[in-house]
Amino acid sequence: MALNPQYEDIGKGFVQQYYAIFDDPANRANVVNFYSATDSFMTFEGHQIQGAPKILEKVQSLSFQKISRVITTVDSQPTFDGGVLINVLGRLQCDDDPPHAYSQVFVLKANAGSFFVAHDIFRLNIHDTA
Repeated sequence: MALNPQYEDIGKGFVQQYYAIFDDPANRANVVNFYSATDSFMTFEGHQIQGAPKILEKVQSLSFQKISRVITTVDSQPTFDGGVLINVLGRLQCDDDPPHAYSQVFVLKANAGSFFVAHDIFRLNIHDTA
């Protein structure tokens, strides 16, 4: 499979769509539709999860309701199997907590004319200065 020449547009479009769903408490559970039942991995703050059902459990366990997000950059690269690697750098604020920088990496895999999230790594950028 060849490199996808539209990787930049795919990356930016995916990020916009993903966060629009994730950041809406009424629709947050629908992010599970981006993942495969068995072939998706998420690492959330160092905790690894496999498969859409377990990813949904994690998403539903998050205690915040309101989230505001500012995306600083979205960098994308094509993968050799037709997918897209996406790196997001931004700042988010949940409920009344202070804002924090974060990074999130996605790997989209091509699947029958569409994509699914094969890999998702999320980490708040908090430095332990102790």
